[in-house]
Amino acid sequence: MKTIATICARGGSVGVPRKNILPVGGKPLIAHTIEQALAVPGIDVVYVSTDCPDIAEVAKAHGARVPFLRPAELATSTAAKIPVIQHLCDWVEANEGHFDRLIDLDPTSPLRLIEDIEACLSLLDDETDAVITAFESEKNPYFNMVERKADGHVGLVCDQQGGVVARQLAPRVYSMNASIYVWHRHTLSKGLWNGRLKLHVMPRERSIDIDSPLDLKIVEMLLADRAAGMGAQG
Repeated sequence: MKTIATICARGGSVGVPRKNILPVGGKPLIAHTIEQALAVPGIDVVYVSTDCPDIAEVAKAHGARVPFLRPAELATSTAAKIPVIQHLCDWVEANEGHFDRLIDLDPTSPLRLIEDIEACLSLLDDETDAVITAFESEKNPYFNMVERKADGHVGLVCDQQGGVVARQLAPRVYSMNASIYVWHRHTLSKGLWNGRLKLHVMPRERSIDIDSPLDLKIVEMLLADRAAGMGAQG
């Protein structure tokens, strides 16, 4: 079974400019994800899709393949991610042959562990179309998340008859962390919500997605703590 990893890294970040190649924990941000993918025995090739020559050079220097620069229409701030993955996968299949499954790793989520990647790969079976990752949400639509209703008043997003008096009694819900996605090659066309999904739950401290300067500071701190812990063990 051939498995490829895809890493989508657009050059035009707004919240944190050039974030994919900013130094984080002593190396360019995207390098963390490339190195994780290369360390997984079940992944055969690591590809990066980017529109930015600087990101492409950094990615190649850390062992990823960058076969082209992404078309401009797939590199806007409003471009959906799955068409970008599909574009890369179509190129791979047309130029380098068939593969069986793909795992997409977001470069702005460097706190995942190799064990998370392997767990997601193991969840993809013949009865599953895709695997996603999330963490248990601290806010719950059955208990403490509200929305504006059609009449202009505010109410619970999910209002159960009789109400929920404690968060612990509400149905368990999860926040997607955009860290890892896995598909069979033949189920990628279903996207996420038209197929059968499985979930790998990650702890909050491995689920930070860098979208702001504050996220970047938190990731730097957690990576430093992780490095210090490994040094103390070693």
